[in-house]
Amino acid sequence: MTRRRLIPLALLVLALGAGYVSGRLQGDDASVDGPALPADARPTTVTRVVDGDTVVLAGPGKVRLIGVDTPEVYGGRECFGPEASDYAKRMLDGRRVSYTVGREARDRYGRLLAYVWLEDGRSFNALLVAGGYARTLTIRPNDIYERDFARLARSARDRGHGLWGPCKEGANSGIFCPATVDRPGERCMSDRQRHGPRRKERGREV
Repeated sequence: MTRRRLIPLALLVLALGAGYVSGRLQGDDASVDGPALPADARPTTVTRVVDGDTVVLAGPGKVRLIGVDTPEVYGGRECFGPEASDYAKRMLDGRRVSYTVGREARDRYGRLLAYVWLEDGRSFNALLVAGGYARTLTIRPNDIYERDFARLARSARDRGHGLWGPCKEGANSGIFCPATVDRPGERCMSDRQRHGPRRKERGREV
């Protein structure tokens, strides 16, 4: 094969490879360099997915995932909120999982605060952040994996994945962008403009 034919072929292979890697990052089978499954994690089943960061587990009941904040789908739908919720349903609904409870066990709404791992050992909290389905939200003292989540969020942001990319204009009437991805020219408002600063308890939002 001549050198002139080899160059386009090499470029095609590189393009396909890049697409494969990009697809795996947000795919259901994506690997993630997140927290390992602890030996004391408790097994259970997901009985219902409320939205991207809230689920119902058999036994503990309603659980708010620690360290992550997905866009809203109720009371004003945020950009990429439906996608984050659909991803959680695909990955968790009816599935066997393991969980550990945070140092502070419950929030002011009575929900259990927990980290969740899939049956194959992947951290679901980390998958949400790595795929651009969630921003990080650190509320102390539940900060054991803060650095892991921050690293994954930076990587997702640099690649423009999920909520870090532009909102789909016209895709859903009334949606608005998270403040972190609000850009001039987009026909959507930041959540800060729409609702004011988010309320936080002894924590910070990234």
